[in-house]
Amino acid sequence: MNFTLSLPSEILDCLAERLRTQRLAQSLSQSELAQKTGLSLGAIKKLERDGQSSLDTFVKVVSALRLAQELEPLFVMKIDSIAQMERAFKLTQRKRAPRRTSS
Repeated sequence: MNFTLSLPSEILDCLAERLRTQRLAQSLSQSELAQKTGLSLGAIKKLERDGQSSLDTFVKVVSALRLAQELEPLFVMKIDSIAQMERAFKLTQRKRAPRRTSS
């Protein structure tokens, strides 16, 4: 699935299905996954049914399924040139967003 043109609900459904597939591939029941994560069975069911969960719940499930390494490339700034590298370095140094100027 290409997430670029997808609605948020479609992305959630796809991620939910992928987590369910991973759980089943590891021969875990929803109850066993709930025990491994310390989450309620209802939280696991809701996540797999419609992708609805907190980020904390999502990360706990991903970690319990030993998929945390798959999250590493998320939101990493892609650098194609030296100028972009310099800008990226400066961004890591800055702590506040720039002020908007009135025109």
